[in-house]
Amino acid sequence: MPSERCSAETMLEHTFVHLPGIGPATERSLWEQGILTWPRALNAHSPGGFSPARWGQTCRLIEESLHSLRRGDHRHFARALSSSEQWRAWADFRPRTAYLDIETTGCSGADTVTVVGLYDGSRTTSFIAGDNLDEFPEVIAGYSMIVTFNGSSFDLPFLRRRFPGLQLDQLHLDLMHVLRRIGLRGGLKAIETRVGIDRPGDVAGLDGWDAVRLWREYCHGRDESLDLLVRYNAADIENLEHLAALAYRRMREGLCLPCDRSGDEGADS
Repeated sequence: MPSERCSAETMLEHTFVHLPGIGPATERSLWEQGILTWPRALNAHSPGGFSPARWGQTCRLIEESLHSLRRGDHRHFARALSSSEQWRAWADFRPRTAYLDIETTGCSGADTVTVVGLYDGSRTTSFIAGDNLDEFPEVIAGYSMIVTFNGSSFDLPFLRRRFPGLQLDQLHLDLMHVLRRIGLRGGLKAIETRVGIDRPGDVAGLDGWDAVRLWREYCHGRDESLDLLVRYNAADIENLEHLAALAYRRMREGLCLPCDRSGDEGADS
């Protein structure tokens, strides 16, 4: 059975807000009563605020969550967790996470996708219009979580228009919103600068409008412009992993999760 320690690395098994009728206040109450994890909940009698019948039903749903986590069933948590709480699944699904960013011909609904970049923590793959862009749906289907910056409003709607019927049923961590919750506002590049993340010199001063310009230059025969565009896109997605780790840690610390100090299980948060 998974450890009941108050782990600094994972958050999902400490989470109860994905269960019907449980919000942040009730989750906090469970933690304060010593019910810190799903395994601990399954061994507990009805805690304060729960009738035996309601707690029995809650435990059945907790068992379902445990089984889903063991199977790596990301769809269960994508359905159960609100969009604002899906950050909690990042550490558990990190090995199957894709950091995603797109480039387009502009920002209107009539514009199209030119480049899609995916980074999996070790390898970067670029999908380019007119080359291998149509391979993107099959590749993204192999991931459990997608991490973006403003993807809810920009990247994912563009992708759904470009690929009708695209099944984006993964967990989604939109860093723009989570970073705001820890006091980091502004665009991606400004936040990177604020937390000390540097970009390679040839892409350090580029922005989204430069990406549009570079694509146009490539369409007019300048292959080196595409090379620079792909490097710019790669910097976006590779830096998302660092920001995801920062956001996850700060969000978890902000919850002030109590630690189980019973027996030989030391606190490590």
